[in-house]
Amino acid sequence: MLKGHYNSAGTSIEYGAADDLFPVEELDATVHQYRDAQLALADVDGASVIIIAPTNLASSYHLTQHALTAIPVESLPPAIQTQIADTIDASLEAFNFIQIGKWNSNSPNHSLGEFVDA
Repeated sequence: MLKGHYNSAGTSIEYGAADDLFPVEELDATVHQYRDAQLALADVDGASVIIIAPTNLASSYHLTQHALTAIPVESLPPAIQTQIADTIDASLEAFNFIQIGKWNSNSPNHSLGEFVDA
């Protein structure tokens, strides 16, 4: 089950238009990943989050395999902020974070044997 802001985000940027954000390890910005990203995203409203959305099966696979990442918008270099501002319809100042990847909640494991009587 999805958790976090993937479905409630204020806007999205297609994966191909966000190529300046990849690889995130080389990004000259504050980058929160894994648990740190969960904590950062838990404190903000979904409307103030920009998500990176897949455009095809390959980009969907890449984003699914990508660690949950939260990048504060104000920490991005000005050139990348301008590129993102040109991509979205709203004002960039309305957003706090860019979310890459999905935040999945824990779900119980089920054995196929449980579904025999279903």
